[in-house]
This record gives sequence, structure tokens and C-alpha cells, in this order.
Amino acid sequence: MTSRRTLVKGTLFGSAAALLPTAASASGGGPSLRLPAPTGPYPVGMRTVHLTDPARTDPWVGGVREVMLTVLYPARSVRGFPLAPQLTPDEAKEFAEYAPHVHQGLPEPGAVDWGAVLTHGHVGAPPLPGRRPVLVYSPGGGDSRTLGTSLAEDLASHGRVVLLVDHPGDASQAELPTGMRTTVLIGPPDPAVFRTMVDTRIADLRLVLDRLGGLPLASVMDLDRIGLYGHSAGGTAAVYAARGDGRVGAVANLEGYLDLYPVPAGFGRPLLLFRTDGFEGAARIDSSWAGLPGRRALLADANHWAFTDYGSLVPRLQAAGLMTAAARAALVGTGDPALTLAGVRRRVGAFFTRCLP
Repeated sequence: MTSRRTLVKGTLFGSAAALLPTAASASGGGPSLRLPAPTGPYPVGMRTVHLTDPARTDPWVGGVREVMLTVLYPARSVRGFPLAPQLTPDEAKEFAEYAPHVHQGLPEPGAVDWGAVLTHGHVGAPPLPGRRPVLVYSPGGGDSRTLGTSLAEDLASHGRVVLLVDHPGDASQAELPTGMRTTVLIGPPDPAVFRTMVDTRIADLRLVLDRLGGLPLASVMDLDRIGLYGHSAGGTAAVYAARGDGRVGAVANLEGYLDLYPVPAGFGRPLLLFRTDGFEGAARIDSSWAGLPGRRALLADANHWAFTDYGSLVPRLQAAGLMTAAARAALVGTGDPALTLAGVRRRVGAFFTRCLP
């Protein structure tokens, strides 16, 4: 069996899912960390959805392609509806093993009780009536969908329906009704493997778009106001999935390369191109974004994973003595985590408010 210490560490592959424990580690040595609360006026409901695509064969393991979603939405009431755990017990076990090997410097297994994490989403809470803009998120390559929880909850608390998409096979871990899937990616991908990963993600996103009208929460979705957003390889996939698809009204790319396929200079819809000032791939980002008509934004004193939940998690882990300053800087940068989070939420939220009012 291949050692998990050989799992990909390349910048496009991001990290395993970042989960923020709400209490000290069960071992007694971990810090007390919390996922930052959403800032909008609405409480957040949450449901999970399993989709299959009989028309596609999974490129990683064969068989019918499967996709898992977390759906976050403004709730009418959350009284009596429990907060959702961010990982199931089996997922938490897998994550605890993956995390320190995907990113050197993250705490070793047992330092943090990942299974104790709760989100701000209330399982099965009734949705607030009215049709809402729909945003679909693709995480960084190798990441679980949960890595984008904080931003998604904030977007939902301001009145959107947000769907977080897992891409089994390259996601660090994804628990499906058919069983647990862990990443098959080993080492930095060659161009063919990277193309397969992005092509699979593009097809997954289009599957989600095709199925929106049949989801349990379709009654509160405005299918005339759909946006895509993604981090790293997820941003790459989001832009390419939107090409030629008239259903998508706006796209936000959070530091994903766009040199796999041509992106027409007349992209035809609003495009946010958002990057950090510390990413080692900045030259390639600038080159692949050159000539595109999108709105540019820069996140100061930050690094690649500041767009994810690690932006809040890593500084707390450093403060607890579980990470070094150098490891923190390499992951999320040196900026104030509260200001970094506020900057990401403000820029992405304002973009979709302007483009999908």
C-alpha cells in the first residue's frame, strides 16, 4: 500500500479538509478553536446530497461517477435542529492521518480532536421562503468540500443557497453511501493527470447544474441567478465549466491557473480574479490571467490557503504551539486572520451581490 507521506504537496492541490474544533482535543492537549461565525442576518440550514451520473465512468476507480454535496441556505428557524458535524467519525479518522502529511508542519494525529468539530449549519432546518441566488463551489485539488465551509456559511447567511461539491478520487476523503473514498493522487501530477482532474471537475460541476431543479431545496433556488466559485484547481474548473454555459451568470476564481485551455477574451459574464500576494505561483497566475476582462483583487499579507478555512485555523494552531511561524507563513501568510477572513468574505460577497442581485 502506498504511504500517505507521499501524498501530493503541490500548490494547486491545496490541503486536506480544514476543520475547526469547537473544544479542546479529547486528548487534553489540543487548543480550543472555533470556525468564525457567519455575519449575515439569517441562520444557516444544512443538508447533504448524493448524486450519481450513469452517463460517466469514474476516471479514478471505474464504475458510475458519484458526487457529494453540502447544501447551505438561509433558514426560517433553527430551533430544535442540531448543528451539523463537519466530518463524520470515519472522515475525521482519515483526515487526522492525512493532514500532517499533505502539509508539513500541521499537527500530528492526536494533537487535535477533529471529530469534535461542529459547523454553523443546522441539519434539516426549514428554508426561508423565497427564491435565492445559487452559488456552487469547487475546492482546491485534493481538498474536501468542507475546506470552504466558513466562506460558504457567510454567503448563505446573507441570503444565498450555496452548494459545496466534493470530487471523489482527488478529494482527500469523501464518505459516499457506497463507502469511503480517499484520494488516489500520489505525488505532483503530471500534465495528463492534472488535465483528467480538471476535466472531471468540470463535468461534476455541470452535473450539479443539470440537477439543481430536482434537488430537495429547488423550491428556494432562483435558477436564473447562478454563480460558480472555486479555490485553486476549483477556481480553474469553475471558469472552464462556465465557458459556453448560459446558465452561469458570474464566476469567482480564487487563485486558480487558467492556462489549461484558452479562456475567450470576451468571456461573456462577470469574472472575479482574486489572488494573494504571497503565492509562489504568482508569475504563472499573472501570465494565465493576462488579457482576461475580469475584475482583479489582491489579498495582502496572505498565502494560497488563506482563501480556505485554514486562514482562520492555522494562526490559532501556531498560537497554541502546534505549528511554527514558518509553516503558518507558507500556508496562509502572516496577516491578521480576522482581517484576512473579512477581506475574502467582503470581496466574494460583494462580487456576487453586484452580479447576481
